[in-house]
Amino acid sequence: MGIVHRRAWSVSSASITPEAVYRRRHLLLGGMMATLAPHVHAQEAPRDRYPPGRALSAERDVTTYNNYYEFGSSKNIWTAAQRLPQRPWSLKIEGMVETPRTLDLDDLLKQVTIEERVYRHRCVEAWAMTVPWSGFPMADLLRLARPLASARYVMFETATAPGVMPGLRQSWYSWPYQEGVTIAEAANELAFIATGLYGKPLPAQNGGPIRIVLPWKYGFKSCKGIVRMVLTDRRPVSFWEKLEASEYGFWANVNPDVRHPRWSQSHERLLGSDERVPTQIYNGYGEFVAPLYANVPTSEKLFM
Repeated sequence: MGIVHRRAWSVSSASITPEAVYRRRHLLLGGMMATLAPHVHAQEAPRDRYPPGRALSAERDVTTYNNYYEFGSSKNIWTAAQRLPQRPWSLKIEGMVETPRTLDLDDLLKQVTIEERVYRHRCVEAWAMTVPWSGFPMADLLRLARPLASARYVMFETATAPGVMPGLRQSWYSWPYQEGVTIAEAANELAFIATGLYGKPLPAQNGGPIRIVLPWKYGFKSCKGIVRMVLTDRRPVSFWEKLEASEYGFWANVNPDVRHPRWSQSHERLLGSDERVPTQIYNGYGEFVAPLYANVPTSEKLFM
C-alpha cells in the first residue's frame, strides 16, 4: 500500500481516530485553547483546505445506514455486504487510453500516495453525513490511465457478483451500476478514490474495497465497488438516469434551489439525529468546482 502523505491542507489525524476518541480530544483541546487564548498571539493552527464545517458522523451510523442496491433496496444491507470478497480485486481501464489494461488493486495502491480527507456527503434523499475517507486523488488514476486527447468523459462501473448480491435479481434495474463524469470533473482536486474509512480499510457496504467520492454531487454519483473505468468521447448515461431521467440528471450537483420532483432539497437531515440543516450549493464546495459548469447550457442544469 502507498505511503501516507499528509499535505499542508489535509485533515489532521485526529479526524480519523475512533469517533468517541475524536470527540473527547476536541473537547480537551477546546478547553486548553480557551485557557491559553490570552497568551497566544503570533501563530494559529493551519486551516484545512477542505474544512467540513460540521462534526464527524458516528462510525456506527455511517457503516450501518447504506444505499447499495446490488444488495437490496433497504438501508440495512451492511450484513449482507460482508459476503462480497475484498481480495483479489482488479480494475479494468478501457476505451480511449494509450494502453487498455487491468490493474490488480494492491499493485495500483503501490503507484499512488494515500492521504486522508474529511468530506461532507449529501444523499439525494436529503440526508447527509461527514466522513473521514482515506485514498488518493482521482487525478492520479487518470494519470495511470493515460487517456487520449480525444477522451471527454470517464465512466465507472460497479462489480456484479450474483452469488452474493441478491439485489441483482431486481431485473427492472439496468445492471451493472454505471456512473460518469467529465474529464474535467475527474481531474478536479476534490474528486477522490476512497480505499479507507475511519482509518480502516473501506467496508464493503460503503463501497469497499475501492469507490469514487465526489463530495459536491449527490451521493448516487459516487460509484461503489468499482471494477471498470472507461475513457470515452460520448457522455455516459448513468444508472439512475436510465431509470428516470427527469429525477436523476447527469450533472447531479447539490443545489438547495432545485427540488427533486418528489421532495425539497433545501434542507438535509444529519445522519444519526433528527437535526436538519440548510443545504449548500455544491454541498459547500463551490469555490473548488463552480467554474467547471460556467459553460453548461441552462437547459442541462438539472440539479445545478
